[in-house]
Amino acid sequence: MGEGWLLPDRLFDGQRLREGVGLRVAAGKVVEVGAAPASARRVRGTLTPGFVDLQVNGGGGVLLNTKPTRDGIATIAAAHRRFGTVAILPTVITDHRDVLAQSAEAVMAARDVPGVIGLHIEGPHISVSRKGTHASEHVRPMDAHTMEIVQRLRQNDVPVMITLAPEAVTAAEISALVEMGAVVSLGHTDATAEEVEAAMAAGATCATHLFNAMSPMLSRAPGAVGAVINSECFAGIICDGHHVADSMVGLALRARPRPDRMFLVSDAMASVGGPDAFTLYDAEVKLVDGQLLNTAGTLAGAHVTQAQGVARLVHHVGATLEDALRMAITVPADVMSCPELQTLVGRNASDVLLLDAACTLTATLEESLATVDSTD
Repeated sequence: MGEGWLLPDRLFDGQRLREGVGLRVAAGKVVEVGAAPASARRVRGTLTPGFVDLQVNGGGGVLLNTKPTRDGIATIAAAHRRFGTVAILPTVITDHRDVLAQSAEAVMAARDVPGVIGLHIEGPHISVSRKGTHASEHVRPMDAHTMEIVQRLRQNDVPVMITLAPEAVTAAEISALVEMGAVVSLGHTDATAEEVEAAMAAGATCATHLFNAMSPMLSRAPGAVGAVINSECFAGIICDGHHVADSMVGLALRARPRPDRMFLVSDAMASVGGPDAFTLYDAEVKLVDGQLLNTAGTLAGAHVTQAQGVARLVHHVGATLEDALRMAITVPADVMSCPELQTLVGRNASDVLLLDAACTLTATLEESLATVDSTD
């Protein structure tokens, strides 16, 4: 593999987008970032750490809910890696108790799978009226089963995000989850702004896919959307042009009272890197004009990658590339307390991406070095 100094047009170091800065590769890893010597090889495009996605239901034809195994998780992670997402939270949505337990065991068995951060438990402790595509027969208030699974994961040092509705849990249960070390995210909720604020006071620090499956913001009733936007908590958002209008994504970005509190999620399903149809809850979900629709015509997750989300943030929402990359790398790494995912130094060349002027993923650094080697 090629080694030595490389000088890209631009370099995102996990915090800032910089020009005139290079990186040095040795033994397949980035070992230094700084002023490049005159002998550095020029690289056209932007070098950046790979993307981080905290809401990945599936990929490569596999859903975690339908294949809650180590192999299933490995297939999902590999599918997203093809599109530049090098770190994921496999996500299990509302389902039978056994599916949640099996997903937890699978994630613990998959700790050696590259890019698997932990587990995102989305439901079943949500609002039936804001369930989206989640199966209503499995929706239930918080129970000891889920608490025990989260505790077991945390005792095994597995990071956990759990999405729940404030109306499905008590403040004491939220506090207990936080004390275990779980990231509590609010979503699939019909709660009032006051209920959301109380859940935040109890320790919730995040919100799941802002705008989608939550009580809307009205002039005299801020709802969950208004409470989240007006708070300092983190919030994920889907940027595929279907789940949230681009203008509303931009509005939310401008309205937050504190910077670096918005992050990009894909909410990706099995169709990413897989076939255009799959089964969820024994019913078919099809890709139609870029949207994944279940038999009721309801959106059932998303068919989008983080790379596409970054490009849309820049070209349709009007975000700077630096801000878009922070939303796809820096902020989600902060949410899960994984600073190593933000940096370049120490990363494998396969975890570093090359983007062209249109923000399109063209290669990994590993692939780019191999190309340089073949032409030397």
